[in-house]
Amino acid sequence: MSWLADTATSYDTVASSYAEFVSGVLEKQPYMRAALALFAAEVDGPALDVGCGPGHFTAHLASLGVDASGIDLSPGMVDLARRTHPELRFDVGSMTDLPLGDALVAGVLAFWSLIHVPDEEVPAALGHFHRVLRPGGLLVIGYHVGVGTRRKTSGYGGHPMRVDVHLRQPWWLARRVRAAGFTVDAEWLLDPGAEVAQAILFASR
Repeated sequence: MSWLADTATSYDTVASSYAEFVSGVLEKQPYMRAALALFAAEVDGPALDVGCGPGHFTAHLASLGVDASGIDLSPGMVDLARRTHPELRFDVGSMTDLPLGDALVAGVLAFWSLIHVPDEEVPAALGHFHRVLRPGGLLVIGYHVGVGTRRKTSGYGGHPMRVDVHLRQPWWLARRVRAAGFTVDAEWLLDPGAEVAQAILFASR
């Protein structure tokens, strides 16, 4: 699929500058920290950070006592995450075809990574999240709120990119999460007055 190749190549290109961009981001985001703290408190077992990028969220979860590992489509991001956090495990892989066995993890975190998956592929990704989660496991998704798709052609230091960013309404995502077999437990709306608001969805298997 061309979107997979484009996304991987784009994030390979911006890996270092993206890592600088997100450095310290959690210090400025109390509600995001709260979501991760809730995830850590509720997950009883290993957790997978899907679309982990340079591993900043994975490392934060580990600091909260979670047995966390990460997976990302971009080999460049995974290489950077491994070098930055050598004590943690990071692998290359796609959320639309997760290379994990069934019911192996107690939690799945997908923070602003499902935003690059086309609408028609979202059910496949959610299906894999459901498959790898244990019964009672927790899924937490962070995403951009809105309608439509924006093409990102440059970013993070002005480097060229070729990636789509999909904005979604809470009802749209919640409907598909339920269709994948999850119970939607809660949704938080962040920055409601911003041009592009953010949201975090909590669901259980």
